[in-house]
Amino acid sequence: MAEAVASLKSELKHFQDAFPKTSSIFAVRNYTLDEVTCVFFSEAKKKHVINCTISEFYPSSKPMWYSESEDRTVVQVIEQLSDIECSTKYVILEMAKYLVTELCKKFNIAVPSQIKTLDQTPSQLPIEISDDDSYCSEDEDDDDLNDVDDIVLEESVNAEIKEAASENSEISAENLAVLHKIKQTQQKNYLEGVVSGSVQASDRLMKELRAIYRSDSFKKGCYSVELVNDSLYDWHVEILTVDPDSTLDADLKKLKASGEPSSIVMGFTFRDNFPFDPPFVRVVCPVLSGGFVLNGGAICMELLTRQGWSSAYSIESLIMQIMATLVKGNARVHFGAPKSSYTLSRAQQSFKRLVKIHEKNGWFTPPKQDG
Repeated sequence: MAEAVASLKSELKHFQDAFPKTSSIFAVRNYTLDEVTCVFFSEAKKKHVINCTISEFYPSSKPMWYSESEDRTVVQVIEQLSDIECSTKYVILEMAKYLVTELCKKFNIAVPSQIKTLDQTPSQLPIEISDDDSYCSEDEDDDDLNDVDDIVLEESVNAEIKEAASENSEISAENLAVLHKIKQTQQKNYLEGVVSGSVQASDRLMKELRAIYRSDSFKKGCYSVELVNDSLYDWHVEILTVDPDSTLDADLKKLKASGEPSSIVMGFTFRDNFPFDPPFVRVVCPVLSGGFVLNGGAICMELLTRQGWSSAYSIESLIMQIMATLVKGNARVHFGAPKSSYTLSRAQQSFKRLVKIHEKNGWFTPPKQDG
């Protein structure tokens, strides 16, 4: 384990040495043992932030790259990363070389000369000695390097522990227990060879769930999240508050007065290739009319289709967008509707028909004054 950590640390340092913060085209802004944040500058110095999430099973499982940029060209290059074959244990360096090279090609930018250094493994890199440096024996040199590596590694680990402690302090004990249980289940499944989703999707979903637990909207009770059967790929998101001036809010209050749950439950289903494909989202209950809700509970939003989705979107931003769409579309509770009106299969069929229609006719873009 210690050897693997030291190797990863060396690889990440090599990556940042090749593309330091001062690089003009591509730069490694910062890194930890589980995440790297990079920046790519395209035309007119437009900045695109690119993140790399590293699994604890690296390098046997590839790291997952995703972009905070909405530029489709950047997103497409990142999506191609998951398909490249890596021939060495330094997977990050190989993927980084492909990423930088392809981004430069797509934007007609000269590939930086330092890209060649990524072909060298950390152990092959020469040790640069300035003219002022005095000679030391090989053994002494190795000892000094080991001392430096140990110090850097210790500082990195301490920084990660401090950062994790800070993040955990923002999450309730109950939700921390949920995260811990999921992680234990993932480790058990991996050791037993049980396939449960993909490592990349699981890592991203864990990050999304942790971010939600820390968010102000979640803490204020705007919505809640429950994992169905403890599955990281199947969520129930319960909308607890909507715009108090909306007709939907009035309808939900009527439900509460009649003894019914006064919230909207939505189902989020994630696939193995998340976040490159959007989740499938549907309303579970109550039955709604309007609000861009289709038969079976599917939701009419381009954001939920492959062409409208971006791997940069967070699940919380998606939840907030759906909440706003329901209100903007004047969603109403269909009182007296059979609870069996909404089923997963019916919602999936409705959504497939919707996508076919819009692929043929395009999506309606409302005027700016309508939001």
